Amino acid sequence: MNKLFDRVKKIPNIEYIILAIILLISIGVRLYKIDSPLADWHSWRQTDTAAVTRIYLKEGIDVLKPKYYDISSVQTGIFNPRGLRLVEFPLYNLVHAFLVSKIGVFSFEVWGRLVSVIAAGFSTLLIFVLGRRFINTEGGLLAAFFYAAMPYNIYFTRVILPEPLATTLGLLSLVLFIKYLDKEKYLLLVSSTLVLALAMLVKPFIFFYSVPMVYLALQKKSFKEWVSDLRLVFAASLAVVPFFAWRAWINNFPVGIPHFSWAFNGDGIRFKPSFWRWIFAERIGNMMLGIWGVFPFVYGLLKTKKGQAFNAFFFLGMVLYMSVFATANVRHDYYQTIIVPAIVLILAQGSLVLWQAKDMNKRLSRLLLLFSLLVMFITTATHIKGFYQINHPEIIEAGERVDKLVAEDAWVIAPYNGDAAFLYHTNRRGWPVIELPLEELIDKGASILVSVNFDDATNEVMETYEIIEKTDTYVIADLTKPL
Repeated sequence: MNKLFDRVKKIPNIEYIILAIILLISIGVRLYKIDSPLADWHSWRQTDTAAVTRIYLKEGIDVLKPKYYDISSVQTGIFNPRGLRLVEFPLYNLVHAFLVSKIGVFSFEVWGRLVSVIAAGFSTLLIFVLGRRFINTEGGLLAAFFYAAMPYNIYFTRVILPEPLATTLGLLSLVLFIKYLDKEKYLLLVSSTLVLALAMLVKPFIFFYSVPMVYLALQKKSFKEWVSDLRLVFAASLAVVPFFAWRAWINNFPVGIPHFSWAFNGDGIRFKPSFWRWIFAERIGNMMLGIWGVFPFVYGLLKTKKGQAFNAFFFLGMVLYMSVFATANVRHDYYQTIIVPAIVLILAQGSLVLWQAKDMNKRLSRLLLLFSLLVMFITTATHIKGFYQINHPEIIEAGERVDKLVAEDAWVIAPYNGDAAFLYHTNRRGWPVIELPLEELIDKGASILVSVNFDDATNEVMETYEIIEKTDTYVIADLTKPL
C-alpha cells in the first residue's frame, strides 16, 4: 500500500489532478434534484431569498430596496405593503438575476441553486489552499474532499441562500490575508479587507473569520506593532465601514427589517444543556460528523501544536459565532453552513494523524479511521436525505393555479403557518398567515384567499365568498365577491 502511494505521489502535478477530480465531485453531487421546486427543507427561507431576485427581474433592480412577497407584519411587526426586505445586502440576488437574464438556458430556481454550487466549488479550492498551507498537500486534498462530499454540506451549498457565497468570500479573504503576511504587499491586505467587507455585507457572521486572521497576525508581529501601523487601521476600516453603512441605510426603513434580536439569545438557551446538545451533539456530532467522525476530528484538535494552531483558532472563531448567535444556531441548522470549513480542516488533520499512526498500531488505526469515515458518510447521508423531499406538493399546484387564474396585482392570502413558501408559489404579494380578522385584511387590500387546509376558517370563506377553483387539495376564493 505504501509503495502504491509513493508511486502515485511521483506522478507530475498529481495533487492538481486529484483536486480537479474533487471539484468535479463537488459539482456533480450538488446537481442532485437541482431542478426540484422550492418546497424542500428550509423552503421558507429559500423562497424569501428567491423572491427578491424574482421581483428584481420583474420590476427592475433597486439594489438599496430589495423586496419580497410577504407584506404582513409577521417578520417586522409592521404592515409592509411594499414588501421591503432589508436584511443582508443583495449581492447573491444580483448575481442570480444576472445569470438568469443574461445567460438563460436554465430555469430561475436552477440558476439560484447553481450560484451556490459554483460558490461551493470555489470554496473547495480555497480550502485546499488553506489545508496545504496549515497541514500539508495530502491534508489540503482531504479537507477539500470532505468539504465537497460531506452530505450536510452538499445540501446546504446547493440551496437558494446567501450563506454559500458568503463562505466563499470569507475563505478568499483569509487566503488573501495569508498572502499579505507572506509577501507584505499592501495591495493584498486591501484586497483581503475589501473581500471581507463583501462577505460581511452578504452575511455579517463572516466577521468571525477574523479570529484566525488575528492569530496569524500576532504570529507575525506584536499587537503594538500592528496598532501603530496606520495602514492596517485604514484597511481594517474597509472591512467594517460598508457593513455599518448598510445598516445605517436600512434603519431608515424599519418596516422592512425583520426582528433579529432573538438570534442572539432570545430564548435564553446560551450555554444551557440544550445548547450543548443541539450545537455539538446534534449538529456537529451527528448531522456533520455522523458520530463516528468525531473520532478523527478530536485527533485533529489534539494534533494542534504551538505556533501551528490556525485550524484550532478557526474553529474557536466558529464556536464564538455559535455562542454569540446562540438561539439562531440552535433553531436553524443552515446557520452552521459557515462553520464547515473549520470542521473539515480539523477532520482532515485528524485523519492524517490516524493514518500515519505514530506510536499506535498502524493497521488498527487505519482500519478504525476508514470505518469511522465510512459510518460518518452513511449516517449523515441517511439523515440529510430527507431534506430533499417535498412534503407538501399541494402548495406548488395551488400556487401555480393562482398564478394562472388571478390578476398579477392581486394581493393574496396564502395561510401556511407564517411560512411564505406557499405565497412564493402564487407569485403574488400577500399574507402567509391570517394575522387579523379577514375583514381587516380585505380592507388592507387582500382580494384572494388560497388554502390547502380545509379548516374552519377556510370552510367559512367557502360559504361566504365566490369560489374560483376547488379541488380535493386546495381552494381559491375571490374575497371581492361575497355570496
